[in-house]
Amino acid sequence: MRNPPSEKPKPTTEPLKRAIGETMRAIAGDPELEVLYTSDRPSLSGHTARLPEPARRLSEAEIAITRGMADSMALKLACHDPALHRKLVPQGDMGRAIFDAVEQARCEAVGANRMPGVSDNLSAMLEDRCRKAAYSDVASREDAPLEEAVAYMVRERLTGRPAPKAAEPMIGQWRAWIEEKAADALDSLAESMESQQDFARQVRSVLSSLDMDDEFGDAGEDDEAEGEDGEGNTDRGETSAEGEEDAGEEEGAPQETEASGEEMDAGETDGLDGDLEELTDDENAEQAEEPGESPRRDMPFSNQPPGPDYKVFTTRFDETVTAEELCDTAELDRLRGHLDKQLVNLQGAVARLANRLQRKLLAQQNRSWMFDLEEGLLDTARLMRVVIDPMQPLAFKQESDTNFRDTVVTLVLDNSGSMRGRPITVAATCADILARTLERCGVKVEILGFTTRAWKGGQSREAWLAAGKPAQPGRLNDLRHIIYKSADAPWRRARRNLGLMMREGLLKENIDGEALDWAHKRLLGRPEQRKILMMISDGAPVDDCTLSVNPGNYLERHLRYVIDEIENRSPVELIAIGIGHDVTRYYSRAVTIVDAEELAGAMTDQLADLFDDLTTQPVRRRGRGRSGR
Repeated sequence: MRNPPSEKPKPTTEPLKRAIGETMRAIAGDPELEVLYTSDRPSLSGHTARLPEPARRLSEAEIAITRGMADSMALKLACHDPALHRKLVPQGDMGRAIFDAVEQARCEAVGANRMPGVSDNLSAMLEDRCRKAAYSDVASREDAPLEEAVAYMVRERLTGRPAPKAAEPMIGQWRAWIEEKAADALDSLAESMESQQDFARQVRSVLSSLDMDDEFGDAGEDDEAEGEDGEGNTDRGETSAEGEEDAGEEEGAPQETEASGEEMDAGETDGLDGDLEELTDDENAEQAEEPGESPRRDMPFSNQPPGPDYKVFTTRFDETVTAEELCDTAELDRLRGHLDKQLVNLQGAVARLANRLQRKLLAQQNRSWMFDLEEGLLDTARLMRVVIDPMQPLAFKQESDTNFRDTVVTLVLDNSGSMRGRPITVAATCADILARTLERCGVKVEILGFTTRAWKGGQSREAWLAAGKPAQPGRLNDLRHIIYKSADAPWRRARRNLGLMMREGLLKENIDGEALDWAHKRLLGRPEQRKILMMISDGAPVDDCTLSVNPGNYLERHLRYVIDEIENRSPVELIAIGIGHDVTRYYSRAVTIVDAEELAGAMTDQLADLFDDLTTQPVRRRGRGRSGR
């Protein structure tokens, strides 16, 4: 008999992802940093860094580019103080853009000068970015962003390395003019590179040399006068009194809010995350800590007070809708057809997993018998031995009820922009798999989704602006909770609804804590004895509008609070599955997967483990039967 040919192991990117994540945490000095891999643009938000999902077969150049993006974000966390940046940033649009770009160049230069490997990675990343931006084709100043030209010229002076070749035509449009006006100011930047505050003052001198004094604004000049008034000037390594921190936040908040409002209006159609080079102070402000905490590191979440301080500015614009309300039947059928095409390659593996789970569940629903008892129902199969030997005692049997309790399973799917592409297809696919399998076993399934109605705030934000921008308003976005399939609806009627997740423009931002609480309350109202809640997400709540005017861990802390309430104080059993992302830092029972094949297996394994865990369930027995004697 011939041995089957051995299959070559499929290439995997997991070792690379782990290495990049550990390196980022080490450089940033932040053990709580979560590194996610998505199909979206790279971004940095609070304690969450998003990087592009690497291909299974990467060249050395592609690895260097990915590592360069990671190193850039880690250096920003390690070398940048967002509170100090907000105090010194100019108020004009052009001044602010140059100030932001040059500060990013400073953070990267600090790491490049200390670590040659990081320097090579950053060079590869910058070269790739300039090539994608088509800077080599720039032929006029109108197409050459001034802030980029200044930032690349600053990098040259701070690191001693030339600018990327692909950027030279773009820089060449401005180089002579910048050198003529600000050469001396640019040369002096290297002396203060290690101090963000001193460097910021030198950058303001560069802007003055470029005839941009009108970009500063009164607030910027007041902040620059450090120590003379004694207000709002706290160095990064110092611990200030709570009153001074509060004053500094009050001074910075109106400036930050106005800027974020302009950026939100301009970017509502551009997607959730901006380019890595376009990271704004609003995103960095998400790292701002509450009074009394360290200015650079949050206290461990388990030591912080739970989430009673979480509030919502208004619920007037929130909505809970069915899939049919968001899309007509013809469009749902078309989208479902698109989803079915994604299922074609998975049918074999899916059928095997579904059958395995079905056999396990049906086996647990079967009754069993106990034999050779002193009382119960007469066991007629053993009457022969009584005929042979009348002195033998009669044998009785008793039927035991199944331990399998009436069960309902709720699937909560993250419908945020970070799930766009492969992840949301995987989630919809596995919801389809699980609902069909469990329905065959008599287990009811509910499928829910959550997102927001708008990017970076909707009507809730408009109401907040109209109310005069009160401080710390809480959640500032319009929730959209979607019911794809209710628990009582048969799958044949609800199957088309999952196609809605394929619809362009549906996926926006995600507020996981409130979505989890909503799904949990729906489950508590069900009559079934056993309730299981399965969260499928990337594990990172993000809403730029809310985080720009609240503490940086505001949504994350509320999510942890809701999870703690469910896991420790609720009869509902909670499971989480992270698609391409580690969710074990949030949920005590969680698993992380990458591909659809893995997700189907993970879901069935998790549910099988739950249904196997029957040791705490009492076994009910029937009353005594006839003795027969």
